[in-house]
Order: sequence, then C-alpha cells, then structure tokens
Amino acid sequence: MTCASAKSATASACAATCEADISTRHLSFLETGRAQPSREMVIHLAERLDVPLRDRNQLLVAAGYAPLYPERSLGDPALAAARRAVDLVLAGHEPYPAVAIDRHWTLVAANGAIGPFLAGADAALLQPPINVLRLSLHPGGLAPRIENSPEWRAHLLARLRRQIDVSSDPALVTLFEELIRYPSQEGSMRPEPAREPDPVAVAVPLRLRTEDGILSFLSTTMVFGTPIDVTLSELAVESFFPADQATAEALRATARRRGQGSSAEESPRIPL
Repeated sequence: MTCASAKSATASACAATCEADISTRHLSFLETGRAQPSREMVIHLAERLDVPLRDRNQLLVAAGYAPLYPERSLGDPALAAARRAVDLVLAGHEPYPAVAIDRHWTLVAANGAIGPFLAGADAALLQPPINVLRLSLHPGGLAPRIENSPEWRAHLLARLRRQIDVSSDPALVTLFEELIRYPSQEGSMRPEPAREPDPVAVAVPLRLRTEDGILSFLSTTMVFGTPIDVTLSELAVESFFPADQATAEALRATARRRGQGSSAEESPRIPL
C-alpha cells in the first residue's frame, strides 16, 4: 500500500469508527503500533471499509496472519458454479453484446453478439489473452470505428485511472502508459481536451460504425455480490444495451440472420 493510499485509508478508518464499533483511541493505538490488532479486528475493519479481498489478504500478512481469502483460477472446479452463472448472464443478455473481464481488463468470456465489436480488428489484437481496453483504443482495433472516439477514450482512461488510484497495480499502470501513447482520432498523441457533456445525455455512450450503420450503446457493470474468492471478487460482466431503437432493431436482425439461440449451450463464445 502506498503512503497516499495509507493516508486515505486512515482518514476513512477514522470516519468509520462508529460503524466499526471501536473507539478512536483504540484505532489510534493500532495505527501507531501501540496495540497489535487481532486477526478478527483486521478482518472487521477491512469489511467495514469495504477493502478489496486481495488487499485484505495483504493487510492480514502485514499484521502477521495467514491470508484468509483464496485465489483460484477460473478453471478451478470450485468456481464452476460461478463460471456457469457468468455464462448464463452472457447468454441471457443476447441479442445484445456482453463480455466478462478480470481485474486487468483481460477478456474471460463473451456472448455471441460481440461480433460488431470485433469486425475489422487486427488479428493480433484478437489473440488470447485479449485485453478489451487495448482492443478498444488501439488504432488497429475499434478506435477508428468509434464515432465519438475522444469522448469514449477519455471515459475509459478515467475508469482505468480510478482503478489505479485504488489498487496501485503495476500491471494497470503499464497498461495505462501504453494506452495514452495511442494516437487520438485526430491523429495527435496528446490527450483530447475535456468536452462539455451533453445536457440531455444520461451516460457516456459508445457509438460504433458497423456494416449496419452506427450502433449506439450504453454499458453497465455487474460484479458478484458476496464473493469470498479473490479471483471471483475481481471478475466483472460488462453488458451493452442499445441506446436507441435503431440499434436494438439492428442487433435483433443480426441475431435472426445468425439463427442465434438463447441458451448458454447455444451461445457461441470466443475461445480463450
């Protein structure tokens, strides 16, 4: 944990002492090392502060205790039910696109409606492991076909920056440094200036040029509500919804042309 994040955590801890049901005096003793926190106290404070599971393990180790939360591969049989749930969510979202990603924005799975996002992308960007941010912003990926590229680029970079501020993950820092070097839609290497938001808009859309015309999407993020596994806690499903009637009709027409089914078994997935 960095000094900045430690100070932030301290401030949050002070604000949460009432909810955590401990005194500020005892919390001060824990912070200054005058008292040694029990394993239960470390877990208790981490839960009240909504500390990510990966960081909870680090806190436990720093306090001299063994990690509590396991970190398994998504192929582990213990996560089979969770993986099945992800597949059902992806399939159930068709004919609209949806993807599952890990904490580094690596594609874990996608439903059969993801085709418009992949059309025309360089083959190298579609070789596993596929990073969805790289695919979105790389000049050989989606970027040339994104109608509102400056706005969408700024949105994705801001999300990644917030994630880095929370986690200080070096892999994400490296990814961010790579992404900001990509040329913008106008060909400049400099970040686009901030733009005034549309007063009518309710969210930042993704407007993608396809063979069916411009498709406009709004996105939502789903995470597991009660994970006790580190990998599962960092898994997210990004679902894209049509932002207008024309997009909805185009996606339904594409699904009909493909003869696409609605069950998880019939839903094609990108091989990973």
